[in-house]
Amino acid sequence: MNLYSTNHLSEDVNFQEAIFRGLPPDNGLYMPSFIPTLPSTFWDSVEKLSLQEIAFEISYTLLKEEISADDLKEIIEKSIDFAAPVIGISENIHCLELFHGPSMAFKDFGARFMAAVMSYFLKKSEKTINILVATSGDTGGAVAQGFFESNNISVTILYPEGKVSDIQEKQLTTLGKNIQAVEIDGTFDDCQALVKKAFLDEDLRANFNLASANSINIARLIPQSFYYVAAYAQMKRLGKKIVFSVPSGNFGNLTAGLLAMKMGMPVDTFIAATNVNKVVPEYLESGIYTPISPSISTISNAMDVGNPSNFPRMSAIFNGELNQMREVVKGTFFDDNQTREAVKEIYSKFEYLTCPHSAIAYLGLKEFLEENNSEYVGVFLSTAHYAKFLPEMESILGFTPEIPERLEVLLEKTKISTKLKNDYQLFKAFLEENLI
Repeated sequence: MNLYSTNHLSEDVNFQEAIFRGLPPDNGLYMPSFIPTLPSTFWDSVEKLSLQEIAFEISYTLLKEEISADDLKEIIEKSIDFAAPVIGISENIHCLELFHGPSMAFKDFGARFMAAVMSYFLKKSEKTINILVATSGDTGGAVAQGFFESNNISVTILYPEGKVSDIQEKQLTTLGKNIQAVEIDGTFDDCQALVKKAFLDEDLRANFNLASANSINIARLIPQSFYYVAAYAQMKRLGKKIVFSVPSGNFGNLTAGLLAMKMGMPVDTFIAATNVNKVVPEYLESGIYTPISPSISTISNAMDVGNPSNFPRMSAIFNGELNQMREVVKGTFFDDNQTREAVKEIYSKFEYLTCPHSAIAYLGLKEFLEENNSEYVGVFLSTAHYAKFLPEMESILGFTPEIPERLEVLLEKTKISTKLKNDYQLFKAFLEENLI
């Protein structure tokens, strides 16, 4: 697969170079020069395929020039070993549950696939690599789990101090070994900016092999398309137009859905549902892209992103044409009070528990279906297990919901992290002392 930079100032690269470089030298994002479509025979019988079979067909179509079919099957078998079921909530509202992986968040798909692919290439080259990643919540835990004890890979995770949930924090600060956590006195956008600056630092790149595990890495994006196609396969029998409502922060998740669409998935609409960090919904409304700095803190903390990293990829998919994007992507946003009411409504009406992020996606879908006719059937994405946001869930519901055992045991573990001010020179000095 040939990839170009969205800034169009760097040379094209292959997939292996793109995943280890993370960012092009011109600070753009890597995108496929050509997005192939899956044959009509695939879509005609997709409902007969398992998630793993769907994952293979998508990834092999994209990566067959660099990874053999047998090796790719082994990578998928190792990394995508959990389900992504669509659960009926009401006649026209369904929930795609993406929290059945090890860290109980949708980012397990991207992190585990990327870890397996990187390990595959590193084994062949016998090199070492340092992963740098910023997290607003779930990315950190998924990356920590995905890369834990991976040979020749060190992982440094940056997260904003006091702005992730207790369980999210424990998931990324308690593993040790090749995983180290850094608390930054700032926002997620500050963490992301530090990581991006490190990748563009010639001194660091000359002395260390750096790679990113954020959704800026193309290896994270590809596997997230798997579950959209798997959801379509489960919904196909209903014979209606499908709309996906995506809780959005950095917009890697929604961009992966657009990638699936470009590969031929029959889908009518995507809803970009955000909290009050509403940069993309406002862009779709006004045509003016205005990042927020700093981002605004909300109860849907993993979506507290004021400058979505994947927006250039979204734009590239539509060739930079706003009107083309508007035909497919509908933007909407909701505040904390609306989010709390949605969590309560979903539980009281349907006896279903969902986290604040997923509740925003539910609101976006509900709003769309109320404004459109019965031709549509909707799927909202549940991106993380509700128990990862326990204090907020308790406050909203008035009782303590059940906690899965694998999350409950985390609360007893000791957090190990390094606190740093939002200062690049301090961060660089830390990296120079701790990278391999």
